[in-house]
Amino acid sequence: MNQDFLPFTRPSIDAETIAAVGDVLRSGWITSGPKVQAFETALSACCGGRRVRAFSSGTATLETALRLAKVGAGDTVITTPLTWVATANVILEVGARPILVDIDPVTRNIDLDRIDAAIAPDTKAIIPVDLAGLPVDRDRLYAIAQRRQLRVIEDAAQSFGASWNGRPIGNSFGKDRDFVSFSFHANKNLTTGEGGALVLPADVDPGLCERLRLQGVRRFPDGGMEVDVLGGKSNMTDIAAAIGLGQLKHLADFTARRRDLARRYFECIDRDLGLELPVADFTQSNWHMFQVLLPAGTDRGRFIARMKDLGIGVGVHYPALHLFSLYRALGFKPGDFPHAERIGATTVSLPLFPSMLDSDVDRVCSALADALKSNLRPTT
Repeated sequence: MNQDFLPFTRPSIDAETIAAVGDVLRSGWITSGPKVQAFETALSACCGGRRVRAFSSGTATLETALRLAKVGAGDTVITTPLTWVATANVILEVGARPILVDIDPVTRNIDLDRIDAAIAPDTKAIIPVDLAGLPVDRDRLYAIAQRRQLRVIEDAAQSFGASWNGRPIGNSFGKDRDFVSFSFHANKNLTTGEGGALVLPADVDPGLCERLRLQGVRRFPDGGMEVDVLGGKSNMTDIAAAIGLGQLKHLADFTARRRDLARRYFECIDRDLGLELPVADFTQSNWHMFQVLLPAGTDRGRFIARMKDLGIGVGVHYPALHLFSLYRALGFKPGDFPHAERIGATTVSLPLFPSMLDSDVDRVCSALADALKSNLRPTT
């Protein structure tokens, strides 16, 4: 890769945040401590005062939410086949079984019209996913969940900073608001390097959440301790929290810049190339990713290689997860979810991150035309 290579994403970490991490390192307290507590307080303020607990990953928050919702062996959980595989893996991890529902081909999120037919007597919860930062319709989602008495665990890994009807994702959506899981992985709109957070519903004991996060240990003032639940090891460090606190100061600007870049993509992409563009939502989406679908017949591997030759990095988010061997062994097969399969086979994520220049978008659009036209020529 040459010096001008444009990756599909890059975190924006300012000098003040780097200095704050140095302060943590010099403090002698680098694991969970005062910075994690401060980060949780700041996240709570972003979520309308709801209780928030920080974790080492978004995957850990999903698994913990399932355990707090008492989902386990013999239960089923509805989710989408078009997501990072962790969304379904955590269902297996707690001993339950994923029930997949095909996506809406326009939004690329789970098709809410198909959920009722997928609900069975053993269904305990729904895990919707805000793909690329475009929120699932929260009003319709919670109407279904309340009518069918199901828990909701919002996989909002990609939608921190997005909103629904003017209210931030993570805030209240009706009286029966439920779990919300965020990821702060390196490629997310707000990063802690690695990390996540879980927004808790009113009926969940935050102390139990904390014990599940750290070996099930309950500590007492006299130095004694007790373990009354099987916990894991998924606490966030103060190092990560210091990065998150620095990122929060810029979140609004990050989101605004991503929306501006997305608008420019819509203006600059040549419609004659035959690319299928995402929903043009500049109000609610946080534009975590800008994903296009390649024209029918395009060799995606050749396309990605050509873009790399032109100095442009692209990603694939995501293959339809039911086609992985682990899920085929559970009985899923090609043809089960045709919309997810088509989109999973043709999607590419174009570069999109706050420090990009407008000219970078222009460069990507020029490369798109070259790469697609090259794809039509036979290999030699």
